[in-house]
Parts: sequence; structure tokens; C-alpha cells
Amino acid sequence: MTKNKTKGYALVTGATSGIGYELCKLFASDGYNLVMVARSEDRLQHVAKEMIDKHNVQVYTLAKNLFKKESAKEIYDELKESNIPITALVNDAGQGEYGFFTETDLEREIDIIQLNIISVVSLTKYFLRDMVARKEGKILNVASLVADYPSPLLAVYAASKAFVLSFTEALANELKDTNFTITTLQPGVTDTDFFYKAGEDSTTHYQEMELADPAKVAADGYRALMKGKDRVVSGAKNKIQSLVSNFMPETKLADSMRKQNIPADEIKRKESGHEASRKEREMIQASGNTYRGRDLASDSDDRQPVSEGPKII
Repeated sequence: MTKNKTKGYALVTGATSGIGYELCKLFASDGYNLVMVARSEDRLQHVAKEMIDKHNVQVYTLAKNLFKKESAKEIYDELKESNIPITALVNDAGQGEYGFFTETDLEREIDIIQLNIISVVSLTKYFLRDMVARKEGKILNVASLVADYPSPLLAVYAASKAFVLSFTEALANELKDTNFTITTLQPGVTDTDFFYKAGEDSTTHYQEMELADPAKVAADGYRALMKGKDRVVSGAKNKIQSLVSNFMPETKLADSMRKQNIPADEIKRKESGHEASRKEREMIQASGNTYRGRDLASDSDDRQPVSEGPKII
């Protein structure tokens, strides 16, 4: 495909569903070429074709499993070898694990720490250094509203997002006298496949609360990134909740979150209303590679697509 004059290349992890998918649409509509990272080559090719057909941009796909510690370096090396400079990085990929910490699977939670923390730090380190050398670049790290307070029954996930928030705010301070932008996006409860992958889909939190539209959350994050803001909490109610949390004791916050994370009295939602997230859920279920009927982490490495470098369609 012939290259058009664009604003550069935006790399998005978790690009085939949820907020990541919606961010890809925003970057593409704004004149960025895309580097899309996810684990399924089939889903990547489907979404990449959609972006090209609708926005006439160049799309590279990288089927990588960021549960694996070597994947971040592989992404960086393959793009360097292919001479694809990244002007915008979005660390969106993330998962959680629902349940009492004494009963959840340790290996699964170590995988989540790898995905939610180590891959974020690694990709930020690799690409930020290049951005500094070129004197241009933007980074958006997706945290969560639960980064502001402890979340019983989702302890490792909430702690990992607290890390992302603290890490990104620290880097924002380090970069405040430069032309670089690094922004934290904090979504609240959003209509994505996250709850099914985490095994959290039967909770009061998911079943009874109003879910945010991933497109609206992505737009809030994109707008904040382009304006050079350090942090954005998506949604008016979530902004109030984040502010109030600053004045509440941690024990009260934990009690409140535990009530939200207990099983709901009635199951009203059985799948995401977000089309791209629903399609990814269907793909996961059809593949047979599942963890207790959900999404599989590192145990599926031998069955995941292996990228032989960036693919362009």
C-alpha cells in the first residue's frame, strides 16, 4: 500500500477490542498509521482491514503475547529492524483475576503482573528513549479508577493499576520541561471483555452499575493525550468518586469496593455490548485456549500465533 502523509505511527497494545480498539480508530481517523499489537493474528488481520478500509492508513500487525517477558523487546527490535519509528505509544493491554487472594492461582497473577506492569515499563522505556532522541512523542498508559483505592477480590489487578498511575505521574514530572506528553487514562467500569477474562462478570460491580462506552472512554484519553494533560479520569461520576476517595480512610474504601465485588443477586448481562469486544470473546471461546473457561495466559504460549515480524496489509 502507498504511504500517505501522516502524523507518524501509533503503537497500540490490546488493539483488537475494548478501549484499545477504539483508540486505534481515533488515531487512524486523525492521520496516524497504526502498529497494532494483540495475541490473535486472525483478529489483528480482521481489525487491520477495517482500519484500512475506513481510514486509508497503513497498518502493521504484531501477534505478540505480552504475558511473556521477552515480547516487549521483540516488539521493539522488530520495529527498529523494519525502520518504523513510533511517535505515539498506547499501553492498553491488561487483565485481572477475580477472587480471594488465598484462593486464586499464583501463576495467573504473576502473569497479570507481567502484563500490567512489566510490559508497560519495558515498552515505555524502549520507545521513550527513541522519542527523546527524536525530540517528539506521546505516551498514553491506561490505568483504572481502582488505582485510587484498594479493591478486595481484585487485589492484584488494582495494585497493578496503582503502579501504572504512580509510574506515569512520576514520568510526567520528569518530562514536564520537555515537548513530550505522557498521560494516564483512568476508566471506570467499562463495557469491554475485561470482566469475562477476569472471571468478574457475575459481580454487583458489573451486573448492576452503568457501564461506560469504550468509545467515550477512548475519546477522553485521546483528547487528554493530545492536549498534553498528565492524567484524566473518564466520566463525571468517576471524577467525583476519585476526588472523594482522597478524603476517605483506606478501610472505608476497601469496604465499599468489596460490596461492589460480591456476587450479584441477578445475572442481567451475559456478554459485552461492545461489538469488537464481543467478537474477541467469541474468538476466545471458539479457540479452546481458555483458563477455566475464560482467557488463557502463559499456559497457551505454545498455541499462540508467533509473529515473524511486522505484517502490513
